[in-house]
Amino acid sequence: MNTAVPGWAGVTASIALVVPAIAVAWHRRLDLARDIAVAAARAGVQLVAVGAVLLLVFRHTGVAGAAGCLALMVITAGRVCAGRSAGMPRALPIATTAVAVGSAATLGVLLALGVVAPQARVVIPVGGMVVSGAMQATTLLLVRLRDEARTARPAIEARLALGLPAVDAFAPQLRSTLRTALIPAVDATRTVGLISLPGAMTGLILAGVDPLTAIRYQIVVMYMMLSAAALAALTAAHLAERALFDDAHRLRSLTAGARR
Repeated sequence: MNTAVPGWAGVTASIALVVPAIAVAWHRRLDLARDIAVAAARAGVQLVAVGAVLLLVFRHTGVAGAAGCLALMVITAGRVCAGRSAGMPRALPIATTAVAVGSAATLGVLLALGVVAPQARVVIPVGGMVVSGAMQATTLLLVRLRDEARTARPAIEARLALGLPAVDAFAPQLRSTLRTALIPAVDATRTVGLISLPGAMTGLILAGVDPLTAIRYQIVVMYMMLSAAALAALTAAHLAERALFDDAHRLRSLTAGARR
């Protein structure tokens, strides 16, 4: 047994870490105590369920099962993005397509170059990280793009009135939003190892892998996360730009996004 990995008794004991967060939320009347408790409970149940599913996939379905798992991740990520960016026209297909493009292109290159082994136990966790990075960038871009289009409507319509096409009229907002969406991925890549040891590297070190080996894997992880974020954000920006304007280059009406 690997003593670096906590047993179920240790997992149960770690619930004590959630108690202070609940106590602070309750004492400060933040109306979050119940949400924290439910989130902690859901995390445990969901991870146990996912672990059981992965065990079946690893043992019985191989790469085909891994592809199915990744497809489900992409669909789920698209729905999460669309929910956060409610009010954006065609948010669901845009978000799903952007996450799929960023994830498939990044993971496809890794597989084609032989960086990632075509095995379910490798493809699923690596693909999950890629999908997560693509989802975060897509969500941030769509939320900010929706808000920018709504708050900057007078300026955008003024440019349209001067005869600029939709692409040029919306270009300042689009550039600003793209920069904002990529900041987390860029900053994470720039400061990796200086502020914290990332998850993949930490997990490998805890599992007893040599630190230099863990570093090699983490470098790949950081590059693939940056790639997935950039490709997903660019795809989402291109599709959203087209969805925001009609065929006559008029900015569509945008409803207020729901808070989630």
